[in-house]
Amino acid sequence: MKDESQVTEKKTGSGIGAILWDWVKAALVALIIVFGVYQFLFQQFVVDGHSMDHTLANGERLIIDKIPYYFGPPKRGDIIVFHAPDGQDWVKRVIGLPGDTVAVANGRLVLDGKTINEPYINGLMDTPFPQTKVPKGDLFVMGDNRNISEDSRIIGPIPISSVIGRVDLIIWPLNKFQVLGSTQEHYLPQGPAK
Repeated sequence: MKDESQVTEKKTGSGIGAILWDWVKAALVALIIVFGVYQFLFQQFVVDGHSMDHTLANGERLIIDKIPYYFGPPKRGDIIVFHAPDGQDWVKRVIGLPGDTVAVANGRLVLDGKTINEPYINGLMDTPFPQTKVPKGDLFVMGDNRNISEDSRIIGPIPISSVIGRVDLIIWPLNKFQVLGSTQEHYLPQGPAK
């Protein structure tokens, strides 16, 4: 006949092991979900520099939405984060789509031969930029603080494949909380890419 205390110990021991294993499984599932969300859906980004003043300020924390670009390419006016040639991630505004011609004349953006009203920029541009056609598969991006921004006027158009996602939210500091993304007003003309 078995000792009852031994049977009780075995049940209790296996019960604790089962509970610990359940916690480990739950933690692994949570980590996989967090990794999946971060990798494929949303990501946090911190603004470093003043090239997007006054739309985005240095040190602000943003949420990047990756979902829209699974269903279509960026639009003119979208504020995006992308992998820059220097290996860092930059935040800029999409100005030109594939096939567009972009220039700067008299301090203003000229897109496909039309001068564009851009009330979000931080002053007129000091330096002209010759007419440039955006190649297929690329985007022309610029910072909103045009006179200090290192952007497509310097590095050239960027590959659409380098885009991480669209800036949807400013989440920090809390007094600057703002929804951007698809609710953002686009002043640049919209239309099909050429």
